[in-house]
Amino acid sequence: MIKLTIPGVPVAASRPQVPRFGSPYYKEPYKSYKKAVRKVIEEQYADEPVRGALCVQIKFYRSVQKSVSKVERQRRLSGLHRPTMKPDIDNLFKAVTDACTGIVWKDDNQIVSTKSDKFYSEVPRVENYVEEL
Repeated sequence: MIKLTIPGVPVAASRPQVPRFGSPYYKEPYKSYKKAVRKVIEEQYADEPVRGALCVQIKFYRSVQKSVSKVERQRRLSGLHRPTMKPDIDNLFKAVTDACTGIVWKDDNQIVSTKSDKFYSEVPRVENYVEEL
């Protein structure tokens, strides 16, 4: 199993902007996040891209808002209350899997099984677990 940890607040994938004339492009902050994630992944994973069917589990950890009470903060950090606000988990998943393509696996169509979770934490990060089936 491959475990990759990406420090920092997770950023969701955005839709490409398509100008009337010219090529499609991605807006910030997704563009710079994807670049930073690729750099971190390249530092943590030096092997050849995996070529078989994959199971990918990703855990997204975000900070607890400062405006909540101490009791609510503890509930969130213990996992009793989970993040139910934006960004959507599928967009967070896409941002990480797009960044892994070409480094950890050849193409993201190799992913045949997934599990994603959002949690609160004192240390915002993304934990990516990849298993070849």
